[in-house]
Amino acid sequence: MRHQAGPSMLEGNSLLFQGGFIRILGKGLISFLPMGTKVINNLKILIAQEMHFIGGEEFQVPLVNPFSIWEKSGRSNLVDGSLVVFKDSKGRKLVLSPTHEEAAVELAKSVVNSYKDFPIFFYQFQTKFRDESRTRAELIRAREFVMKDAYSFHRSYSELNNFFPKVFNSYMNIFKRCNIPVIPAESGVGMMGGSKAYEFLYPHDQGRDVVLVCPHCGYRANRSVAIGVKPSHSEILYGMERVSVSEKRNLEKQAAELNISPGKIVKPRVYMTADGPVMAVVRGDYDVSLDKLAMILGCAVSKPANDSILRDFKLIPGFMSPVPAPDGVRVIVDDLVVSTPNLAMGLNEDGFYYVNVNFGRDFDLPETGDIAQLNEGDLCMGCGKALDSVKAFELGNIFKLDDYYTRKMNFSFNDDKGKQYYPFMGSYGLGLGRLVSCIAEANRDNKGLVWPIELAPYTFYLMGIGKSSRISSVVDEIARELGEENVLLDDRKESIGVKFRDSDLLGIPLRMVVSRHFIEKGEIDMRDRRSGRKWYIKRENLKKEIKKWRDDQSL
Repeated sequence: MRHQAGPSMLEGNSLLFQGGFIRILGKGLISFLPMGTKVINNLKILIAQEMHFIGGEEFQVPLVNPFSIWEKSGRSNLVDGSLVVFKDSKGRKLVLSPTHEEAAVELAKSVVNSYKDFPIFFYQFQTKFRDESRTRAELIRAREFVMKDAYSFHRSYSELNNFFPKVFNSYMNIFKRCNIPVIPAESGVGMMGGSKAYEFLYPHDQGRDVVLVCPHCGYRANRSVAIGVKPSHSEILYGMERVSVSEKRNLEKQAAELNISPGKIVKPRVYMTADGPVMAVVRGDYDVSLDKLAMILGCAVSKPANDSILRDFKLIPGFMSPVPAPDGVRVIVDDLVVSTPNLAMGLNEDGFYYVNVNFGRDFDLPETGDIAQLNEGDLCMGCGKALDSVKAFELGNIFKLDDYYTRKMNFSFNDDKGKQYYPFMGSYGLGLGRLVSCIAEANRDNKGLVWPIELAPYTFYLMGIGKSSRISSVVDEIARELGEENVLLDDRKESIGVKFRDSDLLGIPLRMVVSRHFIEKGEIDMRDRRSGRKWYIKRENLKKEIKKWRDDQSL
């Protein structure tokens, strides 16, 4: 039953692999074995219960969508590299959908007959495909995955705004029932569009996302959108000088050669957008926030410009300069660059920098704003205390899409007075494979997995020890009584030690052993996987004791 896992796996993923829950078909392509499928199905039931509680109805749209609806929404060029486009036998362009906002709008358009039909809230469990170039930690960043995604349509923004907290609380209930800690945080809307988004993150030192948290006032936001106070200071302004720099690419080495800190270097980065290239100018000790940049630009920001594109605009990689502003490139300067004295900046000439450059004296650009990701230790905007950073994995997100899609896709309705409106829309996503991976990571010990009872592939791990026909007969009776779909019967010809180790590895909540002790005293050996508690029960009290045990799990 034990197998060697790949070196890139988290411990939870490794245990899923060892326990026979998942297998790897290819890069970012994961197969679920029977027990893994049972866990996924149990998770779907749990999520569906929460969706129904707030009025959700299940639906399903196809994985394959017409390319034309992505053109209609304006997103056909936004999902760079991850949108798989192909043609059918008639030459019609189709996509493997990485998300289903467009299909959801088209479906809603086909069923809404009156403004009285609103609000609408429906959800699905559907496969997505994203041609990720950087698959990671197996289930955490797969290319093909199943997502619970839900969509709501409302007559007004206030109606959407009032519904949004219901989904937020529903998500928090889901994570609580999965026994997994999460950090809810503000996040960017990215390629989704709209006005507001929150994400739910599982804290982990291997996490790809960074959440900035104020331990004093409770402010929490993804680093890409977090706002705060970036420290700056005043000093005597020195005269600008031209100096040579031998290091062409590494900013830290350039700073060392100039005998200054990286925070004294101007760092321009060029990105592509639907409206053309844009240069974002931040300080060397900060990174560009694509979400903040997109908010200022009013359009989505995609991939960084490569060296070929830079040279087309006469920009020298490693020595780029926002001054003079390159023709055809919009320039946005971070507000910290504006307030930092005596900076070093490339002059768009190979091997040369200016030092002691000051905004407003030596150069000036019209567009400035907050476009940098905050660093740990920057100050909270609300209370002025230092912000902490937490690495985490994103599990799910909720978006206020407003009328972004309904306007673009011409989905409107008339009220009782004949006035035309575009519905306000919400989108709510939750990745099942990623969630299973983090549930496994959060619910394990040094022996194996420890499944929450609602998600376990089986509730009971049942085995007999000894060759007595009476023991095997009682084992069969118990399996029938408890329901074979709830019982994993271990009748392998393996040693007791191997079976016990495997029962711990699989994380089945309750282990029951019928052995010689039963023949002597009529008692079954019980062990709770999570607490490790052991006790004996009489055979005739089995149902009563199991009910009591179940009740204890819900406390």
